[in-house]
Amino acid sequence: MKDFITGLQFLTRIRIYREVEWSAERFGRSVVYFPLVGAVIGVLLAGSYWLLQAYLPLVQHAFPPHALAAFLVGAHILLTGGLHCDGFMDTMDGIFSGRSRERMLEIMKDSRVGANGVTAFVLFILLKWSLLLDMPVAKLPAVLFLMPVIGRLVMVIGITSFPYARPDGMGKAFARYAGKKALLVAGVYTFALVSVFGMTALLLCLAAVGTGLGIAGYISRKLGGLTGDAYGAVTELTELVVLFLYALFFS
Repeated sequence: MKDFITGLQFLTRIRIYREVEWSAERFGRSVVYFPLVGAVIGVLLAGSYWLLQAYLPLVQHAFPPHALAAFLVGAHILLTGGLHCDGFMDTMDGIFSGRSRERMLEIMKDSRVGANGVTAFVLFILLKWSLLLDMPVAKLPAVLFLMPVIGRLVMVIGITSFPYARPDGMGKAFARYAGKKALLVAGVYTFALVSVFGMTALLLCLAAVGTGLGIAGYISRKLGGLTGDAYGAVTELTELVVLFLYALFFS
């Protein structure tokens, strides 16, 4: 339970304990629970959407569709504290800098965000907003739940299956202490969670996982492995792929 709470408090703004033992080993042990943390995020996102639809008769006047889509994007960022967004921007700054591998890693470590990161993030948010806006209403609760679950499953795969690009860093703890057993357990219960939504959802999510792994592979080739920032970028992009596939299939 403590390892789950470690993952929950690291990946979200949710606070159960005021003080948590932030050790490298505990970080590594928490990796197996990342898709479950995604499920918590998904329940909160889908639940907030459902409450708006069910209990606010004037929601369409107070929240027209484009405003509701913006609310969902903002709620997601608020729940995670923008953790993965920061990693996404840093990664885009690095891999699109056109520099050497070593220089890319230096750029990603810089706390300042460059033009590549800002431009990519603006386009990313606009695309996410537009996909939510065009999503059939009946499918929104499912996709809001599945999106963070699948994103964090791909993060687990990235942590356990790709080399780490730096000799040190916070992400190194995940890569060092999380093994294939964590991946197996996370994969099994994620499969069970997704299966509840039917065969179509399962196939779409499998396609999203495959695409996410392709993205992780591309970044790994560029950097000589993945980093903590790259884990965040892969998670965000995989979530976007889930949205895209759902919109493509059901629209």
